[in-house]
Amino acid sequence: MSKPNARKGVTSGTGRSQLARALRVEWLGQTTASVCWIASMLTYGISSSGDWLQLFAASAWLLANIASLATAEAD
Repeated sequence: MSKPNARKGVTSGTGRSQLARALRVEWLGQTTASVCWIASMLTYGISSSGDWLQLFAASAWLLANIASLATAEAD
């Protein structure tokens, strides 16, 4: 017979681990930089293929940062 709170403990532990990683200076700095890069690209406009490449690079950087929170490995 399974315990009703057994699964909750696993989920909350994972949530705390992800929150701890998200609050690290390295993660916050990189995420802030990528969001600012995206915002600047959208603010100043996209007028050439180089602008599109910069937008894709900034978006990939942001997605990589978000995906790093989902990894199961402990730091």
